Amino acid sequence: MPINGSTAATAVDVPRGLAGVVVTDTELGDVRGREGFYHYRQYSAVELAETRGFEDVWHLMLHGELPGAERSAAFARETAAQRGLPEDVRAALPAIARAGAVSGSLAGLRTALSLFGASRGFRPVYDIDPDRRRADAVAATVVVPTMLTALHRLGEGLEPVEPREDLSYAANYLYMLTGSEPDPAHARAIEQYLISTIDHGFNASTFTGRVIASTGADVVASLVGAVGALSGPLHGGAPSRALDTLDAIGTPDRIDSWIRERVLAGERIMGFGHPVYRTEDPRSRMLRGIAERFGGPLVDFAVQVERQVEAILAELKPGRELHTNVEFYAGVVMELCGLPRTMFTPTFAAARVVGWSANILEQAEDSKIIRPAARYVGMEPPVAVPPAV
Repeated sequence: MPINGSTAATAVDVPRGLAGVVVTDTELGDVRGREGFYHYRQYSAVELAETRGFEDVWHLMLHGELPGAERSAAFARETAAQRGLPEDVRAALPAIARAGAVSGSLAGLRTALSLFGASRGFRPVYDIDPDRRRADAVAATVVVPTMLTALHRLGEGLEPVEPREDLSYAANYLYMLTGSEPDPAHARAIEQYLISTIDHGFNASTFTGRVIASTGADVVASLVGAVGALSGPLHGGAPSRALDTLDAIGTPDRIDSWIRERVLAGERIMGFGHPVYRTEDPRSRMLRGIAERFGGPLVDFAVQVERQVEAILAELKPGRELHTNVEFYAGVVMELCGLPRTMFTPTFAAARVVGWSANILEQAEDSKIIRPAARYVGMEPPVAVPPAV
């Protein structure tokens, strides 16, 4: 379709939502949807989740290489030492938690993170060198779990739990959330989930962060924008909704009728389908394996629902590959590990902030601002302005 107006000479018509449109080059990773494969730099993301710790994958995203044992320990110490919050940010958290009593800790994170950036005097990435940008990215990333867990506990009428430097990223997150030393199996399961969701191509929140970074804004401004994009139910809000689906179905004998009714009504089944994958989501496959290691009635029911839903979708929507996505078993795993459902999407943010930061740093190396065009479809201008009555 032709584009009218002053942009006609330069604008190019593209699919709605920029689906499939390549907007830049990246060394951070990619999603190969037809193969059911995604990677962080040159490594399979699933293999990394199965074999390495969170801090090692963070180092890979930030520095471009997996660390050896000595560097791994040093990076873990470096990041753990920065988990505490500045006093002015800590003092503001109760008010932020009260203001976000309905919207939750992810909404509070936007405010707390902005305050943190202002308190630390973060400068535009355009005005600072790569080392300073990287230091800012680490400082902002590492406090996100501290903020999220503190805001959650304050919202529940509990005191925040101070971070511990002797625990891994995932174990410390669970410790700050519950106030108790986490079960090692739970800590490892959550760590694997966190690794599996660090990055996933140019999803909405990552792209939002990069757009802001392309203006030269500071690291925190870019992260806050990414958090806002993640908060939407079509992006980061599905893990608890997928689990709500299991609750709504209730028993195995209701699966068929419940699912058919909603599919025929044109409703979306949360936890199924993905805009990129045309095969099984590899994250779902890995998380199913983690859930099955725990076992129990919830896992058995989830597996049964998955099989029946896929069969029903294949029957009612022939020709479409609709499988479970990461949210379906992510919700099951987090439930088994004792996380409250209100913290499912915030936990996603505690992982994705590493990917956002890496993307922001990469974008900061490019001085070209991201500025697409839009097609005007309103009334034909110019129309004379009517006189005031």
